[in-house]
Order: sequence, then structure tokens, then C-alpha cells
Amino acid sequence: MSTEEKDIKAGAEPPVDEQVEKVSGKYDADQITVLKGLEGVRRRPSMYIGGTGSQGLHHLFVEVVDNSIDESLAGYCSEIDVTLHNDNSVTVEDNGRGIPVDINKDTGLPGVTVAMTMLHAGGKFDQGGYKFSGGLHGIGVSAVNALSRWLEVEVARGGKVYIQKFERGEPVTGLEVVGKSKLTGTKVTWLADDEIFGSIEYHHDVIVQRLRDLAYLNPRVKLAFKDENTGEEQVFHYKDGLIAFVQALNKNKDPLHKPIYMSRRREDTEVEIAIQYNNGFQESIFSFANNIHTTEGGTHLSGFKTALTRVINAYARKTGALKDKDPNLSGDDVREGMAAVIAVKVLHPQFESQTKIRLTNADIEGLVNSIVGEGLAEFLEENPQVGKKIVDKALTAWRAREAARKAADAIKRANALENSALPGKLADCTERDPSKCEIYLVEGDSAGGSAKQGRDRRYQAILPLRGKILNVEKARMDKALDNEEIKSLITALGTGISKSVVGDAADADDEEGNGGTSGNGRDSKFDISKLRYDRVIIMTDADVDGDHIRTLLLTFFFRYMTPLIEQGHVYMAQPPLFRIRAGKDATWYCRTEQEREEIIKSLRNKNPTVQRFKGLGEMNPDQLHETTMDPTKRVIAQVTLEDAMEADEIFTVLMGDKVEPRKAFIEAHSVSMEDVDWHA
Repeated sequence: MSTEEKDIKAGAEPPVDEQVEKVSGKYDADQITVLKGLEGVRRRPSMYIGGTGSQGLHHLFVEVVDNSIDESLAGYCSEIDVTLHNDNSVTVEDNGRGIPVDINKDTGLPGVTVAMTMLHAGGKFDQGGYKFSGGLHGIGVSAVNALSRWLEVEVARGGKVYIQKFERGEPVTGLEVVGKSKLTGTKVTWLADDEIFGSIEYHHDVIVQRLRDLAYLNPRVKLAFKDENTGEEQVFHYKDGLIAFVQALNKNKDPLHKPIYMSRRREDTEVEIAIQYNNGFQESIFSFANNIHTTEGGTHLSGFKTALTRVINAYARKTGALKDKDPNLSGDDVREGMAAVIAVKVLHPQFESQTKIRLTNADIEGLVNSIVGEGLAEFLEENPQVGKKIVDKALTAWRAREAARKAADAIKRANALENSALPGKLADCTERDPSKCEIYLVEGDSAGGSAKQGRDRRYQAILPLRGKILNVEKARMDKALDNEEIKSLITALGTGISKSVVGDAADADDEEGNGGTSGNGRDSKFDISKLRYDRVIIMTDADVDGDHIRTLLLTFFFRYMTPLIEQGHVYMAQPPLFRIRAGKDATWYCRTEQEREEIIKSLRNKNPTVQRFKGLGEMNPDQLHETTMDPTKRVIAQVTLEDAMEADEIFTVLMGDKVEPRKAFIEAHSVSMEDVDWHA
């Protein structure tokens, strides 16, 4: 029993009459607060947009764009233009039908006013306005209005142009006719409220990712983006849809065949899938429901994985590639080197939350399973050469997985020994609450020695890494688990890896054909709750070798511990390159040559001495602590994952087999290569 629990038990509740005396004021019906209009959204924004940080800010953009896409799904919109203005306001304009402007009989207000100011108001509840829609609560655009300092909506409809303006969700003008137009459409411009979000800062990559995804999913729609801050303009229009999507995923890889494409409709659900294998070892699967990117998958992804595993096993046995005595291929085996996109359109979609990260419709799993099973089986029968390539690749993956299983078992056995649960070279911290702990991954034993002396041993752990870890982009997991540095890293962090190589319950499930997942599209082997340190800080020398080691570590985390990055646990230390001294007590540390020159100029005639650190090992422990490890003085950069598709492409380019894409990337980004390190 915890101390806190003992305190509660010891202090028994007072008698009822004493409780009443201690309550200040009465409690009756008058104390029940009824929030009117959009006040509830402003009071509890996280309930509607998932948070008030960067994710919530960008969710406003997603909600408005998705409304325009819903017009496209209904067959009325072919162009959507998005503009990020200099003042951080955003405009989304489409050529759809325009939000209705006639009077709503239930409220006596124009339809556009109802949509902008009332929760649970929209044309998506009974499919009267839309058949397939990502919006289902009627919350999206009204929440955007509530959380904006100001919002202006312009509607072209019925030969007229209408405008209405709002401030923090409240109308400040009526719906006014301001002109005439032969066109139709809706234009929404808003400035997010800094009272809610603090600093308003949009990330270019997040907007581009969403527009690019929508263009792949809706080949009839052209989406354009203009960033007034940079002057950059981009147009996204992919006539080949999902086929173009998987080809883009494999752009810098070696595909084994032309894309497999299927599109079928059953009952009130449409299922569209594209698959293309490459000769690499990583899987890239993107799932969507009614154009919403379901980042945590859901029933449609589970149904796809189940069918894929079942059909390829059946085909392998039918062709004799798998013998009667052979075990089934696992989901990991059949998905190795696969790029796939799963998109479903559902009449009544059910999502885990308003932010729609996971589809939960129970019937969709079986429906997708059936459609994919039938379509893929037909394709393999009609294309035996492609079928052989897929099965051969899965068999090779299975053999590698068996080797990896043995390596993983060896790690487990070693960890089971009383004195070897953690790597011997790990200098652990004394604190046992992971939320208070951090681990530095340090390049080399010399730097590790300085870091161990310069740390605060209460909450800072040090793991020295000898040399460069294995490039997992070019190696299967069995090779990775045979690498001493990777084994030490996995053991120290405690989470396991996000590939099913240890072969317990998940593998057994795979043999039954369910893809080895727990229904949410995520691998069941990685357990973030077992992470021993809240912050994983990569600390390497500020040179080419240090850059390479950072990229190798990021590649490993992205491929096999993705949630570490997704949930903000990975950081980059930024040690200084130079120390400048002017006199006995005046000392400056600089991280860049530009910063060094600025300080020298400011000192003028003081004849400063400049020392360049060749590596972390050259720094005294107190210097390393002061500049790089002291939380009150250090600068660390958090690694974020804003665009999964772009991150996949970057790691493939930088760490894959092909030289030409890497050369082109370096030439294009030679001026700002530091961006590669900080933004995965």
C-alpha cells in the first residue's frame, strides 16, 4: 500500500453533519451551469480538437478542408485552394455548392449561420446533404469558429455572394449580400485565437501532408497550397489516385511488380486498396476512412491484415512453397517490404474520438477482410509470377525472423540473470520514476566518461555507444538483434521493439491469419508503458561522424520504435563547437561558426582565445554539464514526426541502397542539412 493510500485510510470521513458544515455555500439547481452556444468549446477545447498545442491548431485546418472534401465526395467540388497568410490566418476556398444561405426552419437563422455557431448542426446526420463524409458530429467548423479570434465566411450561391463575420464564435455581422457571381463555392478565412493556443505557428509539412493525401485519395480534385510567408506554391493532383500513392511510397526503392489495385463496393461501403512490394525490409501502410487519415488504424486495417496473411499463406501452400509440416507465415513476414494504402468510404463511420485517429465500426473488419481476400486471391491466380515474388520474399522474411527469434531469446535469457538485467556499460540513475528520468546516448567511451562525471546521477543515465550502430534500413531485424549496441539500447530503454520477432501470442495469432494486431493496426510487441526514461537524448560529436551516428539512431527509432518519436520522447543534445575566453572569468560557448564570429566582433580589442572542441571527450565534465546536460542552461531539440510519408522517404533516401536519390537530396539541401537531424 502506498503512503498516499495509508493517509486516506487513516483519515476516515467525518460524519454527514460535519461534512455539511464544511461545505461553503449551498448546492441546488441554481449551481448547475448551462454553457450556451459555443462556450463549451472554448472552455474545453481538447474535447473537440484533441488539445491546444500544435496538433489542435492544425486540426482546425483539417476540419475546414475536410468539409470541402465532403463536397467533392458528394460530386460537387473539383478545386480546393488553401492559403497561409502572413498574419497566420488561413483561407480554405472550394468550388462546391456553397453552404446553404436560406433560412433554417428550426432556428429561423440562415443555414450558414447555423453551421458556424451551433454544435451538432450539419448536413451529415441523415445523409440528406452528404452520403460519405468524414464529419459526423456537426462539430468541426463550428469548433473552428469558436476557437478563432475572428472568422469570415464567404458563400457564392444562387447568383449572389454572401459574407458573414464572427469573433470568437459570436456573429458580429449578419449574413450580407456583397455582390453577384455565376460561380458557386465556400471560402472560410480564420485566425486561430492566441488566448486558446498561445503562439500561432503552423507547420508547412503538416498542411502539405494533408493536402497531398487528399489529392491521392480524390483523383478528381485539384488542391493548391500557397504559403505567403515563403512565397511557395504547390499543386496536388494525382489522376491515378492510390496507384500513384504507392508508387510515391516506393519512389526511392526497387519495386518487385506493378501496383496491385482493387476497388469494390459492398452494401453501403466502398473499399479501395493499392499494394506494391519492394526489395526492402520495411512496411509502409497508410489507412484512411472517408478521407480521414486514421493514424492508429482500426477495423479496416485489421481486416486488411487478416486477409493478406490468410490469402498469401493459402497461396503458398497451394503452390507448394509451404509444405504441410511448415508453420504459417506471420503477418510481419507477408508485410515485409510492402507499401500499401487502404481507403474505405463508410455510410456511418465511427471513430475513437472527434480527432478520428482510429476507425471502430465492427462490421467493417469482416467486410474488408472478405473484399481483400477475394480480390487478392483472384489477382494471385491470374498473376503467378507476381505471386511467386511475394511468397519468396515472405519465406525469406520468415527465415530471418526465426534467426531473430533466437537472438531475442538470448537477450531475454541474459536479462533474466540476476546481475545482467541491464547493459553493463549503462550508468543508470537512482530515480525510479520514469517521468523524472532521462538517458543520454553518447558517442564513444571517452565522451561517455565525461558525461558520467558531468551528469546528475539522480535522474540522468548514460549509455555509451561504441562506433556506429547497424544501419537497419539495409538489414533485417535478425541482423539488428545480433548487433551489441542495438541489443544494449533495446534492453536499456525497456520497451521492446515494434516488430513481432519474439514469437509469442502475436505470432500465434498471425498463423490464424489476423495479422498479429490487437485491432488497432499497431504491433503488440512495443510497450511504451515500460519505457524507463521519459527523455531519450542523442548526444554525439558535432562533426560528420556525429551526424552519421545521429541519423543511424533516428533510423532505428523511426523503423522499430516509432511511438518514441510520435509521443515526443526523443531529443537531440546540442553541444557547443567553440569556447571563447576573454580574461580569466569571461567565457562563452558557441554552437555555430556564425555565433562565434558575432561574439568575437562584440569583444573587439579584448584579444579573445578560441578553442574548438573536436569531440565531446575533449570537454571537461563540468563544461559538458554546464553547456549540454544542465536542464537550466542546455538547449535540446525535440524530434517530431509531422509527415510520416516524407519521413519514410527521407530515411530511405539517406540510409537506403540507392546512391542517386541520396546525391540529389544532399545537393538540394546542402545549405540546410542540419534540418535533417532535427526534424525527422
